Amino acid sequence: MQKVTPFLMFQDGKAEEAMKFYTSLVEGSEITNIVRYGANESGDEGTVMQATFTLKGQAFMCIDSNIKHQFTFTPSFSLYVTCDTEEELDHLYEKLNEGGQALMPVGNYGFSKKFGWLNDRFGVSWQLNLPE
Repeated sequence: MQKVTPFLMFQDGKAEEAMKFYTSLVEGSEITNIVRYGANESGDEGTVMQATFTLKGQAFMCIDSNIKHQFTFTPSFSLYVTCDTEEELDHLYEKLNEGGQALMPVGNYGFSKKFGWLNDRFGVSWQLNLPE
């Protein structure tokens, strides 16, 4: 086994928009590769056939699915972010929650100094934590 990489499948051509959004929010992050569908290929031309990006050094892969599935992202799998400051956590929560859904509003739940959990506008679940 060479490595394990989280893989995100987006619907409706949202992969590139999501990658740009995530890498704009997390310092030290970048889109590293995008392969797009061309004319007469199995996906919509210009959408993401396969892409890679990093968030704070963690590699991810993603695609735009050209097949409509009966499932999407679920909060049972989430991106867990350990923040350095309250300001960082508040900023990320605010931006990620725009058009999303709060699962646990930012607060002190007893297991950390500050914590929030949400689904972003793409359906990806995020847990944001500020440890004691």
